[in-house]
Amino acid sequence: MAQKTSSKSGKKRSKKQQAIFRRRRIVVGIAAIVLISFLVFCLYSLSRGIVAVNREIHHADVYAISRKEVPSPTKEKKSGVPDCDASNVALSLTPAASSFGVGDSMDFTTDVKYDGSSKVGCLVDVSASSVVLTIKSGDDVVWKSNVCPVDTDYRLLAKGDEVRQTITWPGTRTGSECVEDQSTLPKVDRGVYSAQLSIEGHPKAKSDPVGVTIE
Repeated sequence: MAQKTSSKSGKKRSKKQQAIFRRRRIVVGIAAIVLISFLVFCLYSLSRGIVAVNREIHHADVYAISRKEVPSPTKEKKSGVPDCDASNVALSLTPAASSFGVGDSMDFTTDVKYDGSSKVGCLVDVSASSVVLTIKSGDDVVWKSNVCPVDTDYRLLAKGDEVRQTITWPGTRTGSECVEDQSTLPKVDRGVYSAQLSIEGHPKAKSDPVGVTIE
């Protein structure tokens, strides 16, 4: 009688081995999910970072453009506001007294008043570097208020506007260079001096000269 052979080539897995294989599949599945989640998180973070960088670059560009678009006084003048000159302002100068002593100082009240007819008005730098007090003895320029540089102070003047300020002449003689401590400058001698107010760069924009005496 021939011996019966088995048709199966392998052994059937036990329940214990099947449980082990199931646990392995679960672990591999969890690991795959964790890896995929990590990759998705990395891609998301990278995309958010790129967006943030682009936003910052865009913000910087917009800020730079906005800074460029802030009108300076020169741009404002180009937009239709002319300089104040002899045609649209009147200058006047009033000394605090008609005379003072050697070594004393003298205050002058300056007045820049709009005298034009334009609805736009005019633009003027009313700082001491532009609205200048000049003291003369004959043709000799004794003192000027704009020898030392100062910050500009632009004002828009229209109908009814005026700017009144005080400029002090310390009774000294200025040179071509700025000296902060004007008390160190030489005092002027006794005599009659002429004071006049003007707008720098506009020779015809001047006040009437006034005389002061140093006794």
